[in-house]
Amino acid sequence: MLAFLLATSLVWLLSRSFVARQALDKPNERSLHSVPVPRTGGLGLLGAVATIWLFLAPSGWIWLLLVTALLSLLSFGDDLAGLPVRTRLAGQTAASAVFLALYFNGPLVLLPLALLTLIWLANLYNFMDGSDGLAGGMTITGFGAYAIAAWSAGAVDLSVICAAVAGAAAGFLIWNFHKAIVFMGDAGSVAIGFLAAAVGMLGWQENAWPIWFPFLIFSPFIVDATVTLAKRVRRGERLSEPHKSHYYQRILQMGLGHRGTALASYALMASVSASALHLRNAEPLHAGLLIGLWIAAYASIMWHIDRRWARHAGDAAKP
Repeated sequence: MLAFLLATSLVWLLSRSFVARQALDKPNERSLHSVPVPRTGGLGLLGAVATIWLFLAPSGWIWLLLVTALLSLLSFGDDLAGLPVRTRLAGQTAASAVFLALYFNGPLVLLPLALLTLIWLANLYNFMDGSDGLAGGMTITGFGAYAIAAWSAGAVDLSVICAAVAGAAAGFLIWNFHKAIVFMGDAGSVAIGFLAAAVGMLGWQENAWPIWFPFLIFSPFIVDATVTLAKRVRRGERLSEPHKSHYYQRILQMGLGHRGTALASYALMASVSASALHLRNAEPLHAGLLIGLWIAAYASIMWHIDRRWARHAGDAAKP
């Protein structure tokens, strides 16, 4: 509750500050909004998280907080003035490498995958933060599931810090749900994506959940961003250019709107999280069946959206 109230206040104050006027998301042909919106919401969200963590998190977590804060500041530079892709990737790689050097104690053969996971989650969260309420809802659901799983496993400290992130995200969502008066911005989305991967690894190392659990919990974002990226590569598009070809962007454009897209996404996120929590201690065979079922479900959802989008695009092209 404290994280929720603190984030609600900080996000509102920052949205009306001098800083907000310097970090406006101005609409363009690729945007899903029509008026300039401050990109300071993530700073308020993370400010609330940092305050709670400083008082409640174990001392060993201070380095994760520091690394995340530095990554957020770098990303806020992108919100303010735009940074070259190489600069952003270099900062994300450095932050991920520092985290792994300090915290990773899994099999060394998994180290390259862990590095890629941290960098990819940071970026895909940013890619998926393009519709009112979407990233905030994923943060609540994802870290809420982390908190429940950690509490059930007896990892009380881990549960508390995850609950703090979920609570702060709920405070942010008060101002970000349609019609949003503030966006998370790169400062928030990149840092939260990084935290989703980092905390997922730490929970796995503490035996709070199996290794597949974080991937399934955040699969609504992972699947959309990864499949969309693969399709763009296949089409030969420049990956640095903005676009509106994510599945959530397409269902929004086909008439579901910001509110409808958010609510439909929340239903998917809740269903995925509930199933993952229910079977987090299951035998590998049952866990594999669950993952297989969700792969089939995602394939079906994307197939239907692709078909409807083809018809929608064809109708829009008619004179």
